[in-house]
Amino acid sequence: MTAFPFDAVGFDLDGTLLDTFRDLGTAVNHALALGGFEPVPVDSSKDLIGGGAKIMLARAVDAQGGLPDEEFRPLYKAMLAYYAEHNAVHSRPYPGALEALDALDAMGVKTAVVTNKFEEFARSILSQLGLADRFVTIIGGNSLGKGPDGSFIAKPAPDPVLAARERCGGGSFVFVGDSSYDVAAARAAQVPVVVAAYGYCDKPPHELGGDAVIDSFGGLIPALRAL
Repeated sequence: MTAFPFDAVGFDLDGTLLDTFRDLGTAVNHALALGGFEPVPVDSSKDLIGGGAKIMLARAVDAQGGLPDEEFRPLYKAMLAYYAEHNAVHSRPYPGALEALDALDAMGVKTAVVTNKFEEFARSILSQLGLADRFVTIIGGNSLGKGPDGSFIAKPAPDPVLAARERCGGGSFVFVGDSSYDVAAARAAQVPVVVAAYGYCDKPPHELGGDAVIDSFGGLIPALRAL
């Protein structure tokens, strides 16, 4: 068998490694109830996840008339506080994820997580699921601080992907994700990207512009070899 083509693989978290929409949707509805808004179907959170928790809540609020910033901020903080306590109730690895991580580890391939979720939440969930120690690094949406515009440096900026590659020791790197944010970040970082069609894709998977598309984790290693 030919040598594996990558030294390290980076993974998005929500909709790629973990199925998290139930816990995220519950947190959104908790905040909506506090603000006097109607709950949204928990399933709808799948369509809002890519940009992070703030965008998820903002879209749900805007769909019901919106709020001024000074009223939105307390709701957002309440959502984060609730999620901090209830972030791994229903969230689980996708089928085949652990086997794929085992296979990569057996080949000496390093792995990283790059998510727009705050790092402390990502670490908390992965730790509760017994997965945190599998990764060389876990980079969240707040891990790299804020840019000149005052917003956190997160996907679709290339910086988190580049930081993951550096922390994995450099070399050949590939990213796996399920959203336009993931593809844009990988493209900007000039690394190949695999689209997880089973995730929370914000466009039809084959229209996201990845180098490969997989329907399940069973297809990951063959897809990476083909790249």
